[in-house]
Amino acid sequence: MPKKSEFNFIDIFAGAGGLSCGMEMAGMTCVLGIDADKHAMNTFAHNHKKAEVFCGDVRKLTKQELKKLTNNKKIHAVVGGPPCQGFSTVGLGNPDDIRNSLFKQFVRIVKETNPDFVVIENVTGMLAKKNESTLKSILKCFNKMGYQMDVRVLSAQEYGVPEMRRRTILIGNKIGSDIVFPVITHGTKKKPVLTVAEALADIKDKKGNLHNHDLETAMLPSDLDEKRLARIPEGCGIRYEKDEKKYLTKALSLGVDWKNLREGRFRQTKYFRLDGKKPSPTIMTHRHSYYHPKEIRYLTQREAARLQSFPNDFVFFGPLSSQWRQIGNAVPPLLGKAIAQAIFKMVNAKKSVKSKKDIEATITQVRGSAFMYRSTGMAAKSK
Repeated sequence: MPKKSEFNFIDIFAGAGGLSCGMEMAGMTCVLGIDADKHAMNTFAHNHKKAEVFCGDVRKLTKQELKKLTNNKKIHAVVGGPPCQGFSTVGLGNPDDIRNSLFKQFVRIVKETNPDFVVIENVTGMLAKKNESTLKSILKCFNKMGYQMDVRVLSAQEYGVPEMRRRTILIGNKIGSDIVFPVITHGTKKKPVLTVAEALADIKDKKGNLHNHDLETAMLPSDLDEKRLARIPEGCGIRYEKDEKKYLTKALSLGVDWKNLREGRFRQTKYFRLDGKKPSPTIMTHRHSYYHPKEIRYLTQREAARLQSFPNDFVFFGPLSSQWRQIGNAVPPLLGKAIAQAIFKMVNAKKSVKSKKDIEATITQVRGSAFMYRSTGMAAKSK
């Protein structure tokens, strides 16, 4: 088995590289990042100095070029977030569906590199009943390739990320070891979860520099917005008519016909300030979802990246909209680090696969808690 520094992996559909950033924190080496987004790949290349980059349609990445880009090195893991919608069984479904096609490319690269491990990341909705046939097909596909597979929903705040973000993680290995998932490190009876205030208090790199902290672009578009936000307390926002009456004067009212609004509420809370005493809600792909806990402005890209647990020296490239998309779509690096540490446990474990897991039973069991947040000790932290 390889030493930590000799553990090579490929990141497919890598985006800015949150997952690979975390895995490198744990001591692994990313040798290749693949994505079609040129701005994300510029970000990836800048922050992953040892990795080669393929920017373009993965379907055009030939086996020969793959070998050249990886310098024919042994690949120990292939990781990434392939689009998994668009088909009911692998090899069937609509052959023209690009999402189907892209997932098949992930499988192709696994076949061509024959890694010891695979890691697939996706949204929790992947475990919904309507997607069960798709998930079963994915697990069976890798089983046929010799991988012992398992799936869990991991909550980022339980691994030191100052953000409540939940992702479906599939891990597979063909080294004859039972699948290990990360051990929870933060929450009830463990270390306190990290809060927004703690995270935003530290956004400079080691040299004291601030990257992607564009305060000018974080300003609100109008005086009216500023006046409204000024009246919203930390951790609050406007979703119901009662909120509007509580926080805004008549002159600042939103002009909404609450009685005819569907369900009598906004689908998403307006003017929602983050609560400094708690982890952030899931960081989205645009800046308009949340506002600074205390200041009258949006978050900057740096602040959003910090809540995603990116290091402060991780620099993002591209237009503002692209930077936000890169940050919001990323796997939190500290979650990636925890996954990598779990992989190392499998590498060092005695080979002891007891029995092949029943795929249907596994999906049903994990689905039971997939859409429920566990208590993570936030109340204790906020006292």
